[in-house]
Amino acid sequence: MINKKYIAIEGAIGVGKTTLAKKISNTIKCDTLFEDYIDNPFLKEFYDHNQSNSFSTQLYFLLRRIEQSAKVNNTENLLISDFYFGKDELFAKLNLNDEEYAMYIEIRDKLHFNPPTPDLIIYLQASTDILLDRIKKRGLDIEKGMKKKYIDTVNHIYMKHFHEYNTSPILIINTSNVNINNETDYKMLIEEISSNINGKKYFNPSSL
Repeated sequence: MINKKYIAIEGAIGVGKTTLAKKISNTIKCDTLFEDYIDNPFLKEFYDHNQSNSFSTQLYFLLRRIEQSAKVNNTENLLISDFYFGKDELFAKLNLNDEEYAMYIEIRDKLHFNPPTPDLIIYLQASTDILLDRIKKRGLDIEKGMKKKYIDTVNHIYMKHFHEYNTSPILIINTSNVNINNETDYKMLIEEISSNINGKKYFNPSSL
């Protein structure tokens, strides 16, 4: 029995967030919310041309997040998402210049957007080289122009953010060491999610 209302899975591009969200949802029969980043019409140009249209890209995501947050706030069931709402401010800080970032925050505040806080964040980690290999293997056209330097920067921003984050409990999984398709590992993961996690906890089945 999972005594939580909202679980968010987060991590850098290609780390396996959507795959894990779907697998957990199929196991415990909960509601899902997916980022659907491919729908962003500005994103391919963003990746192809070194973040040339950052403000349009971030504004699209902001408006989409406001719509998505209503599903989290209005559901009575456990819901799991393949993203964490706080990621948008991280990416805005990374991709916008100072003037654009100030305007982004002003628009967000005037729209009275208060992102929902997860009862648990599952933070997936992987090295930049592994992420690039996974991105290449899935072969999405929108991601073909993605640069290694950008992925590496995103990876480091996530690590720094979740090292300092203390608003929700965090279950940290290094996906290089954990195989969710391994029945034993996955069963242990579901047990961890069902447990009462406080602060930060590392999930490493090989040490259990």
